[in-house]
Amino acid sequence: MKPAVKLFTPFFIFIISMPLFSQKYETHNYETLFSDDSFEVRMYEPVLKAKTFSTEGSNNNFGKLFRYISGYNQNNEKIAMTTPVYMKQEEKGSMMEFVLPSKFNMDNVSMPKSQNVEVYLDEGGHYASIQYGGYSNTNKRDRYTKALMKKLKEHDIESVGDFFYLSYDSPYKFYGRRNEVIVSVKY
Repeated sequence: MKPAVKLFTPFFIFIISMPLFSQKYETHNYETLFSDDSFEVRMYEPVLKAKTFSTEGSNNNFGKLFRYISGYNQNNEKIAMTTPVYMKQEEKGSMMEFVLPSKFNMDNVSMPKSQNVEVYLDEGGHYASIQYGGYSNTNKRDRYTKALMKKLKEHDIESVGDFFYLSYDSPYKFYGRRNEVIVSVKY
């Protein structure tokens, strides 16, 4: 085999396989009201969410929510995955929420069979966000939470409530990952 073909073949296979690792999920709608680099102020639309808590970490939360959308609900209905996944730390432990597809409302959504999963209407509202890439971890969440607080102070915007950590990508997406820290604001 010629050297050029040896080099080109793995590259060609990589390019062809890229669609396998890309994702097309419905995303929670919002309107960007203000932007400054990776900092934004947004108006989020109301949306249904499925929420759970755990004292054992976020992997346990993901499993509970994934079972719900995989059919462990009143209608045994599979529910499409959406983005982002919302996470935060609370007194009870870690909290995780999945956004439900926009076709659902409180009248047509299949309720969870598990008492550990709650479906509720999130009213939306004004949120400030800062975006970062790569795989998220505690150090990155802390660093970007501080960066978001700094941007809020620079723009004289008051935050309300807790910070949420958002993940938009499956663990299998390696390139172009999107994570955010968001907080409700008076705007």
